[in-house]
Amino acid sequence: MPKIKAAADRFLVLLKTRGPQTAASLAAELGITGEGARLQLLKLAEEGLVAATTSSRGVGRPVQVWSLTAQGNAHFPDTHAELSLQLMNTIKKELGQEALDQVIIAREHSQLEKYRAALKGITNIGDKIARFATLRTAEGYLAEWRKEENGYIFIENHCPICSAATQCDNICSSELRTFAAILGDEVTVTRTEHILAGNRCCIYRITYTDQLV
Repeated sequence: MPKIKAAADRFLVLLKTRGPQTAASLAAELGITGEGARLQLLKLAEEGLVAATTSSRGVGRPVQVWSLTAQGNAHFPDTHAELSLQLMNTIKKELGQEALDQVIIAREHSQLEKYRAALKGITNIGDKIARFATLRTAEGYLAEWRKEENGYIFIENHCPICSAATQCDNICSSELRTFAAILGDEVTVTRTEHILAGNRCCIYRITYTDQLV
């Protein structure tokens, strides 16, 4: 990620993980004044990182809602995007789609081994999800999770392999299989929102299997 000033970084991360926000909401989250938040947002807007739209919320004056621009989103890494695309296109062109599929499967197996090693000894599903979120965040996915009545919600606010996934949807299928494999038969994992489908983030619903019977 390009180096960002600490104050600006906090605003960008909140807009990335929480979606469009008002200056007042950001100020409350960061523990600063509304005017301080507004001034920081104006600076970020001058740099082309954020933009505001006017929203009418019932009775009262319209409010400005701030969100990341394409340039703002670019501050969050798409891991080795150009190189990944070049390699994928070369494999597909020179060796065919089947060879590319085999590469994706090999990556899936490698990911599984890495995650299983990191999660070894963790049997509680909540603890496993929490640890997995930490692992994915370290990889650039900005992951978070929460407990719900019938299971868990796992959110990835950024996709560091989005460019590659755009060119090869097998990668997203592979990611979903990986989730299911590491969390085990105790739960069922369903992707309910998808960045490639136009959603702000990828959301996975993790439900206890015995509750689906």
